Amino acid sequence: MDLPTLRGLFTLVLMIAFVVIVVWAWSSKRRKEFDEAARLPLEDGPLADQSGTARTAGTGAGEK
Repeated sequence: MDLPTLRGLFTLVLMIAFVVIVVWAWSSKRRKEFDEAARLPLEDGPLADQSGTARTAGTGAGEK
């Protein structure tokens, strides 16, 4: 195989991967999960820091 043939096959593989990802993202099975994830920034609730303990918004590290 020569280089242009390999480039063409690589492009075809990437196009197929792109189509598969788009179909997966827009499938109706995933809609509920994606809708819940889209609402996460709008929900009120305690924020968890990296230690796993809950804290309220506005109390960052170093604030007293």
